[in-house]
Amino acid sequence: MNKPSIVVSCPIDTYSGYGARGRDFVKALINLNKYDVKILAQRWGETRWGYLKDNNDTVFTPLIVNRLTQQPDIWVQISIPNEFQKVGKYNIGVTAGIETTLCDPSWIRGANNMDLILVSSNHALESLNRSKFDIKDEKTGQIKEKLDLKTKVEVLFEGADLTKYFPETKVESQEKELLDIKNTLDSIPESFCFMTTGHWMQGNFGEDRKNIGFTIKSFLETFKNKNNPPALVMKSHCMTTSIMDRDRMLEKIDAIRKSVKGKLPNIYLLHGEVSDKGMNVLYNHPKVKAFVSLPKGEGFGRPFLEFSLVNKPIIASSWSGQTDFLDRKFVRFVKGDLKNVDKSAAVKNILLTEAQWFSPDPIDVGKAYKEVYKDYKKWTVNAKRQGHKSRTEFSYEAMVSKLDKILIENIPEFPKQVSLNLPKIQLPRLQKTEPKLQLPKLNKLQNG
Repeated sequence: MNKPSIVVSCPIDTYSGYGARGRDFVKALINLNKYDVKILAQRWGETRWGYLKDNNDTVFTPLIVNRLTQQPDIWVQISIPNEFQKVGKYNIGVTAGIETTLCDPSWIRGANNMDLILVSSNHALESLNRSKFDIKDEKTGQIKEKLDLKTKVEVLFEGADLTKYFPETKVESQEKELLDIKNTLDSIPESFCFMTTGHWMQGNFGEDRKNIGFTIKSFLETFKNKNNPPALVMKSHCMTTSIMDRDRMLEKIDAIRKSVKGKLPNIYLLHGEVSDKGMNVLYNHPKVKAFVSLPKGEGFGRPFLEFSLVNKPIIASSWSGQTDFLDRKFVRFVKGDLKNVDKSAAVKNILLTEAQWFSPDPIDVGKAYKEVYKDYKKWTVNAKRQGHKSRTEFSYEAMVSKLDKILIENIPEFPKQVSLNLPKIQLPRLQKTEPKLQLPKLNKLQNG
């Protein structure tokens, strides 16, 4: 039986969020065993290649092709929507969507190239549906087109791999990376550390998307001049994992420290690539007590989901993708308002100054830090309930099941190749011997 051919275009070999999404998606298709799967490996900005080699991959590499030799039945493109192209007989765009309230018109045009869009969260779905534009003629100023989303959109969450993120009491492995992480955290004098992760992106103070600068300052302001304060452990970088990038990070942290007066708590920076195993060791370390992340917006918020699996408290922004799976009864959400994207954080065709995203309330952030720190037992009980919800409702297996259902409901039947049943032609039978010719009998001539 011929399986429908499916080609997935994604940054599968990169150290990026979209790379992780691509690997999960392709693995899900392989597990479903209903499709002939091939991969077109793509770049993702400036993120580093080499994930497959570094992780000794034997699953994805054999499926990678350099180019298309024929039109696939199904074309899947995992990217931002303004890159979506119609290539297959049926076309699916997979995206985390946008972190703000609106997306650029080019995203709607790209999305309308596809037959189906899969987004990571209800937030992304709402932002796409909310993005409607009156396209005006540059010369006359008259409206020449009303642009809005025409393509069907389904929500497919990014399921957590329960074999990679889980509670563990000690490091059993002797792998160097894991032992280095353990020993580094063991050397920290504080017994209570808040943990934050995220790419420190462009933007003035308090305007970068992951809100790293604000997170640092709010922590310092909350615990300055305290006896035996907690520490903040940061797993972050600006652009790359180079030494120059690390030095830049330290300079930015130091600049924020100098803006806060008083005796300040310690901040520790972990810089560089860390594997899933390493992150699980980091999250589970007994000195890492809670996770704090105050992003302006998330298309999904994978670090929140992964950290929740180790059953420790979480402080989070109360808006955007992470609210799909973080339960308000179990997580300390912070209050805030929606404000326009600052010009310093705007990115052409992606983050628009006309769009809005979350700005956390500094007073409530301080309260959240103190509540989790002082009433840790209560928040640990809540964290275990959140962990149970994450494992049962937002696992990789649950994602695969939902993907299967979505594909069954939306992908059409493709014409199957059939053999031709031609009528049997009756050829005349040939005689085995040549027929005898009946020649006329000749009379004998007499000599005259």
